[in-house]
Amino acid sequence: MSKLRILFVFFLVQNISFSQEVLDTLHTEQGTMIIYTNRTWEYIEDRDFSGVLNPFLQAYFQEDSTLNFDLPWNMDECYPSKRSNDLTKLKDTIWLCAIDEGHNEFVIPHPGRVTSRYGWRKGRYHNGIDISLKTSDTVVSAFSGKVRYARYNEGGFGNLVVIRHYNGLETFYAHLSKHLVVPNQEVKAGEPIGLGGNSGRSRGSHLHFETRFYDAPMDPEVIIDFENQTLRSENLFIHRGLFYPGTTAAQSLNIAASSGAAVAQYHKVKSGDTLGHIAKKYGTTVSNICRLNNIRPTTTLKIGRTLRVK
Repeated sequence: MSKLRILFVFFLVQNISFSQEVLDTLHTEQGTMIIYTNRTWEYIEDRDFSGVLNPFLQAYFQEDSTLNFDLPWNMDECYPSKRSNDLTKLKDTIWLCAIDEGHNEFVIPHPGRVTSRYGWRKGRYHNGIDISLKTSDTVVSAFSGKVRYARYNEGGFGNLVVIRHYNGLETFYAHLSKHLVVPNQEVKAGEPIGLGGNSGRSRGSHLHFETRFYDAPMDPEVIIDFENQTLRSENLFIHRGLFYPGTTAAQSLNIAASSGAAVAQYHKVKSGDTLGHIAKKYGTTVSNICRLNNIRPTTTLKIGRTLRVK
């Protein structure tokens, strides 16, 4: 490596504000990796990563300024939102793909028995699912994504891994005996991310597994059939009924039915699609689609883009 390149890397590192000191640099085919003293790392080329893995959701929440939700990329806090993301204020039902063509796999985090479910438990809310395992059993990522948090959590989780996914969710894997991943690491569904254990506020070895949407917990059983170790559906419908504190999957359906929330509809652009054809298919107008997506009638539609149509 040339002296000029070394000086350039040193200059970049010295001019990036981080809470930890740089331990070393490693030059790989993917880029220059900066390794910090707190076991985290990142590529210099990715230092401006915003944390957005699902651009559609970012655009959706920016469209409605009354919601004002955020989900920054914070590797030091397990709950990264700088604001209080009150998902009970959602007006629409948001249609997402739990898995899609680009990230089309789901793997059960651990094939153990569910020992405790989501909801009210012993005077407080239990925001996830407990799955039985033995210490040192392998725990894997449920979906593909990027590790945001991997460290010991003093709030009760013990050794915790948090992964942000392309479907818009984050998953939590708590009480681990060992981390097998580090922040900023990309993982695929089924890839080992930790070993099961009993760390933190825990009575006996088990995996505490959570699914969260913009920092708000939701019942994992809305998405996952733990008995059969499969997804309930490839479609994931996000509505405000999922986020009343401690609401279970069955209760959320009743809340949604009585809430009167409008159901937003979306279309994934395919080869040959035009705004006119899409508008006709959904009984709407080109101008309405343009308004909902902040585009113009002359905008080129890229295959795979998701458009809101109602």
